[in-house]
Amino acid sequence: MPAKKTSRRARLIVIAVVLLLVGGLGFGAYWSIGTVRDSFPQTTGSLKIKALKDPVTVKRDGKGVPQLYADNPHDLFLAQGFVQAQDRFWEMDVRRHTTSGRLSEMFGDGQVKTDAFLRTMGWRKVAEQEYARLPATTKEYLQAYADGVNAYLADHEGSAASVEYAALELKHGYTPERWDPVDSVAWLKAMAWDLRGNMQDEIDRALMTSRLKPEQIEDLYPEYPTSRNKPIVEGGSVNDATDEYEPGSDSAGTTPGGGTESGAGTESGAGTESGTGADPAAADAVEGAGTQLGAAADALDKVPGMLGPNGSGIGSNSWVVSGKYTVTGKPLLANDPHLAPQLPSVWYQMGLHCNSVDASCPFDVSGFTFSGMPGVVIGHNQNISWGMTNLGADVSDLYLQKIEDGEYLYDGKQVPFKTRKEVIKVAGGKSREITVRETNNGPIISDRDDELAQVGEEAPVGLSAPDRGDGYAVSLRWTALTASKTMNAVFKLNAASDFKQFRAAARDFAVPSQNLIYADTEGNIGYQAPGAIPVRGKGDGRYPAPGWDPDYRWTGYVPQSALPWEYNPSRGYIVTANQAVTDPDKYPYLLTDDWGYGARSQRINDLIQKKTEDGGKISTQDMQDMQLDDSSEIARLLVPYLLEIDVKDSYVREAQELLRGWDFTQDADSAAAAYFNAVWRNTLKLAFGNKLPKELRVEGECLRVPPADESGPLEDLDGDSELVEECGKRDADAAQPDGGDRWFEVVRKLVQKPDSHWWKTTGNRIEPGDKNRDELLGHAMKDARWELTSKLGKDIDTWSWGRLHRLMLKNQTLGTEGPGFVQWLLNRGPWDLGGGEATVNATGWNAAGGYDVTWVPSMRMVVNLADFDESSWINLTGASGHAYHPNYVDQTDAWANGEQLPWAFTEGAVEKGTDDKMALTP
Repeated sequence: MPAKKTSRRARLIVIAVVLLLVGGLGFGAYWSIGTVRDSFPQTTGSLKIKALKDPVTVKRDGKGVPQLYADNPHDLFLAQGFVQAQDRFWEMDVRRHTTSGRLSEMFGDGQVKTDAFLRTMGWRKVAEQEYARLPATTKEYLQAYADGVNAYLADHEGSAASVEYAALELKHGYTPERWDPVDSVAWLKAMAWDLRGNMQDEIDRALMTSRLKPEQIEDLYPEYPTSRNKPIVEGGSVNDATDEYEPGSDSAGTTPGGGTESGAGTESGAGTESGTGADPAAADAVEGAGTQLGAAADALDKVPGMLGPNGSGIGSNSWVVSGKYTVTGKPLLANDPHLAPQLPSVWYQMGLHCNSVDASCPFDVSGFTFSGMPGVVIGHNQNISWGMTNLGADVSDLYLQKIEDGEYLYDGKQVPFKTRKEVIKVAGGKSREITVRETNNGPIISDRDDELAQVGEEAPVGLSAPDRGDGYAVSLRWTALTASKTMNAVFKLNAASDFKQFRAAARDFAVPSQNLIYADTEGNIGYQAPGAIPVRGKGDGRYPAPGWDPDYRWTGYVPQSALPWEYNPSRGYIVTANQAVTDPDKYPYLLTDDWGYGARSQRINDLIQKKTEDGGKISTQDMQDMQLDDSSEIARLLVPYLLEIDVKDSYVREAQELLRGWDFTQDADSAAAAYFNAVWRNTLKLAFGNKLPKELRVEGECLRVPPADESGPLEDLDGDSELVEECGKRDADAAQPDGGDRWFEVVRKLVQKPDSHWWKTTGNRIEPGDKNRDELLGHAMKDARWELTSKLGKDIDTWSWGRLHRLMLKNQTLGTEGPGFVQWLLNRGPWDLGGGEATVNATGWNAAGGYDVTWVPSMRMVVNLADFDESSWINLTGASGHAYHPNYVDQTDAWANGEQLPWAFTEGAVEKGTDDKMALTP
């Protein structure tokens, strides 16, 4: 303990010196040592909280992770609200302003458009409806949590709540308001938004119709490779479970085990030709609304991503192995959700313990929580453990609405919009009023863009539409805009003691639809796909639909009893990593056609099978090692082709040799991984970038190429000085693919067609075009050599993947858009990382924007069902959201090194690891 205190004093001395220097630049009045320390939480002694019924004990380990002990649920969740506010209130405050469309109240008029879009979707309004529907007990828990947050706010304001408020006061003099239970429920809307499924794919495919033929679009969206990358539930049903595990009575012609009898319900893709998108009326509508859809995509992109960038990178890994194959004889469960790197991490580690666990106080649970929301989201209790990955179900549709005389067309009739007024208050400015228009297929989102406000006056009319009128608008139908009971599912999961109760909890988990895996101390393992998943009339959700045609309306939802599940499958393990849930040929409902393509999931399957062959057993360390596997599936495919190319340039040939004998792993110090990923990025640009519509372009880092008049060899270049940046200059309409595992599958098919038109390029002033696959791959190898020379130097012996593939942790508000010195104070990094895109160690990067890390395993955990105290966990950052607190980023180095921390659960183990203890008293 004395060493720890000395370390903290030394850190604060350094902070003081830094802040004094900053003060010399004019900020000393606001940014003093007192300002920074003001918000550090009290973690020892005692605090009185009026709303408590009985004392609560808060035990924190050396990482600041709290374990709470209470006599009743009211006090337990009240204390959770208080402690989370101690560590993370700024984060909580920003989150609730986001979900309610009130960011302008904090940050001024720069957030008005974002607020307008969020108000149009009405997240807060839906959250209020959800809260009203919740059971009384759940409302009591939410109110207790809110009381705890408000107890904290009663004694903390300005910099005493968080140092960011000191910066905010420089402009607006903002003061937080009291926490409301609906603030917690609304967070689920942000979670659902970031995990919403294929909305971007739906827009992208529609925009491609302006430049590509239908068969070319299908080239870029190949079918899921079911025979190679196994679905979660193999065969679409389960043959070793019985009806006793089926909660509720939901009739849909279901068979025991969660499959459905052939023909039950609405069949997959009813009313469409599979793989062709839409019927002629829908196709004409899409073609005539390219401008609106392009602008809609821009508007959607501007909505803050609370969990991460929506797209091919969003995903997670989770798997569970039966005790039959583990060294402990009981299940092992692993989970690592892939989300945007944030500071602080989106997760908050915590334990919630009733002193006596019984029906009146059923909680003894530990794991990862969201600050601002009571309960544990992912973790384990004394009987079961669970993990989550994004199921990726298609739960949203865009509808094109034909507007005439201020009304929308439906079934041959003009229908008035349902409207409401919204007033957006603006810090330091005048309030703005907007009008939200709603249709029977959701709110009009195109009203929120200056260009879209004209709603396509020149757009042609589809075949089934009436005469030309005022144009098209775009509306959004999304399951999250219908009230549900997802908040109730969290508390049910936390208290569940067996698979039956686990599945009952899953029935309430409506949005976002997640893959839930399960293990218990009795040795059972399982899986459940929950969620509100729509059944469509006509259309398959792959393209925007004509809103005027009633045949394209949703007809209902997939019955809960028909959603896929498994219990103790004979293979002895379950893997979920965003791959297809079922074989679509053996399951009658359409969940989505836009799965992840299974590169990660199949690698995990292969690792488990390899480890357990010939009687092998898996340990907790093996589970951790699997989470760090960084083998590149696309490198395994492409490198043999790259090595066959006869390269004339000696400097490019030198780089090519890096790939010979490479084992396809992407360690941070690997030169081969650096070069291959540069080749992959350049391959995508050459083969696809100049052939896709400009609306699909992703702004990002430019490529470096030789100048037009460069005729000498590479050794004549002097660093960056003779290299030029090239951002779509070869074609003003260029767009860059993101490089996710969908593109793996696209290229896998195309390498078998060396003369495909996709391999051909038109050339430019720098060099001639490519005529086939090998010429284009050779071109990509040359461009990659030039690019890495500019970034890493001429000497390939100094190259490493980690120097390209870096993680920066940024405070998600002032750390990204605040004053430069504030960003410097709040942000941390860089860290040089291994891993990569669509690998198990999914430190993802977007080929459209460079090699920087854009999503990460936001946490990692391995749960040992034989002994919970032998489990392990790690967070991306730390428990604290306070800059310069010792627990701000104190887990990041270990996380970056692939390490995990001991996870104490039983009271004795927690007590042994406790550094600070505090009593909260009535």
